[in-house]
Amino acid sequence: MEEALPLRDEGAEPAPAFVVDEVAAVEALEEPEVVEEAALNAEEEESPEEGGDGRMKAIDLIAPTRLDFLEEKKAAEEQPVKTAEVIAFANQKGGVAKTTTTLNLAVAFAESGYRVLCVDLDPQGNLTMSQGIDPDKVEKSLYDVLVNDMPISEIIVKREIDIAVASIDLAGAEIAMSTKIGRERSLEKALKEVGGDYDFVCIDTPPSLGLLTINALTAADKVIVPVQCEYLSMRGLVQLQNTLRMIQENLNPEVRIEGILPTMLDSRTIHAKEAVEILEENFGDLVFQSRIKKAIKFAEAPVKGSSVLKYDSNSSAANYYRELAKEVLSHGSSQ
Repeated sequence: MEEALPLRDEGAEPAPAFVVDEVAAVEALEEPEVVEEAALNAEEEESPEEGGDGRMKAIDLIAPTRLDFLEEKKAAEEQPVKTAEVIAFANQKGGVAKTTTTLNLAVAFAESGYRVLCVDLDPQGNLTMSQGIDPDKVEKSLYDVLVNDMPISEIIVKREIDIAVASIDLAGAEIAMSTKIGRERSLEKALKEVGGDYDFVCIDTPPSLGLLTINALTAADKVIVPVQCEYLSMRGLVQLQNTLRMIQENLNPEVRIEGILPTMLDSRTIHAKEAVEILEENFGDLVFQSRIKKAIKFAEAPVKGSSVLKYDSNSSAANYYRELAKEVLSHGSSQ
């Protein structure tokens, strides 16, 4: 019978060092994944404040700046600034009460509590004169805004309503602007400065379809067409429609005709009644229900440098434009 091997005495000498090293090496080879995983976890948990090397990566330097920029841009897009509604009063036929309508409708808006700016884009300066301002004595006018890019706020004068004044120099604006890049949008760009200060901008245009009128139509959201209740006055509507279609296709796709306004109506004549009927047959709902009848007050008020609503507030002439204001405002609220 073989003798049993004696148990190792606890007090015996430890194994030689080279044996221990070999055992440790074998264990390390058997569990490399565990060691690597532990090292990776340690790196992930370590931060510069807790003993890391404190070095920033390129992404830490570049990304936050770009992200901040994008976030600011996104925030700006989500908070659009309310701008004024721009209404152009246009008809290449003269003597159809464009200036009278521009001023008195603007004052009617102001009576209802709206902030209104009138823009006198007619070189004759009749709108400017109708507020008691002499166009010949104006030092700065829309000419400087359109040609020299002067801020429009520098030419606004406060009267019954705020008015961007005209001068005779405006007659040369079309020639001076002929070589200007983006000349059709000069007024549109100028109005951006004050767009947030007003609820309505009313633009009086010259009796033509030249560059000044094109500027007005390009800047406008809506167009009101005053039409004298006579056959020759109505013929110009077709040409105006063609011009407006060109503007929509090339410069301002959002502009549209708000309505056609029969003016200087003499209800005693058969011709005037027939003219209104022709308008309604051809343009239907585009024709305003409001009618601006002939009244001597419309001729007297500009002499006093005021609107008819101020000159004779209780007159029928003043009430015509109050009714028109209600109709225009109701159109806007229903859309």
